[in-house]
Amino acid sequence: MFYFTYSRQNDNKISEIEYQLCLILHYLCPQNYSLVMKKSILMLLGVMLICSCTSKQEQATKAPIRVNTEVVQTATSTNGQTYVGIVEECEATAVSFTSMGVVKRMLVNEGQAVAKGQLIAEMDDTQARNLLSGAEAQMAQANDALERYKMLHDAGSLPEVQWVDIQSKVAQAKSQLEVAKKNLADCRLVAPVSGIVGKRLVGAGETAMPSQAVVSILDISTVKVKVSIPEAEISGISANTSSTIKVEAVNGTFSGGKIEKGVQADALTHTYDIRINVANGERKLLPGMVASVAFGNIERHSKGLSLPVTAVQRKADGSLFVWTISNDSTAHRATVRTGETMGNRIAITDGISEGSRIVTEGYQKLSEGSKVIF
Repeated sequence: MFYFTYSRQNDNKISEIEYQLCLILHYLCPQNYSLVMKKSILMLLGVMLICSCTSKQEQATKAPIRVNTEVVQTATSTNGQTYVGIVEECEATAVSFTSMGVVKRMLVNEGQAVAKGQLIAEMDDTQARNLLSGAEAQMAQANDALERYKMLHDAGSLPEVQWVDIQSKVAQAKSQLEVAKKNLADCRLVAPVSGIVGKRLVGAGETAMPSQAVVSILDISTVKVKVSIPEAEISGISANTSSTIKVEAVNGTFSGGKIEKGVQADALTHTYDIRINVANGERKLLPGMVASVAFGNIERHSKGLSLPVTAVQRKADGSLFVWTISNDSTAHRATVRTGETMGNRIAITDGISEGSRIVTEGYQKLSEGSKVIF
């Protein structure tokens, strides 16, 4: 009897399917096994070759990638430089109690308008009232003693030293009474200036410490826009430089007034802070809003090639490149050098020429030689 002795260990490349096929063929046709095996292998190789060719054809006929492009042109532009600024209050006043105590009532909320002298908060005044009562009693006692000693002094029967001593005690009692009245009055916190409550830092029931801010009052009848100016451009700005301020939050444009220019640069950024006064009678501008600031006399003139900033990509080695489109609609990388940024565009100083078609959108799926449509 003929036994099938083919072992999988003799050929590590044989697949599970091929092995099972050999077993079936051996038991079905033991006499013609070699012939059948050869034919089966040839058929299998033929099928694999056909599949490989089909796969290559599918890759070769891959659909082109849709992109947006721009034809590079030489242009001359004159643009006023735009800076980003932050709206600040004209003045900020931190209001606090002068003594320690528990806050009994808070009478204002954030964003509320307050007038000078308006009551803002009250502190528990129990202790202050007790001290005032004691001071008033001492004052009454000192006045009574003064009346009695006065009669003796007028009669000439009181030594001058005792008369001076009683007058001193009366003065001390009067001083203590004034201090007690002041302590009681300080339990009521009033607004020292008119403005808007910016932040409420202490609530009812909390303990307020001396000089600890309870609320901050902001004067926003006039606001200031803070802008950081590079050291190379600070010399072009003076106190009377005209400016236009645009605030997207209120969808408004405002004319800048007098400029306060700082003289100390930031150690890290080498920029100088300036503050532009802006009238805010309607109180539309609020502290913290972002503003776009353009100065009337600071302009940049540019002539040459430029592209959208997003069209310029960076390789792993740090070099910059763009995707160019050749006449046969294939994409190719072109290494470029860039210049200054102007808004959302960047100057191209080397690497492409006028008339080149550059991919501006849809470059994420591109590879060298990819077919594109635009």
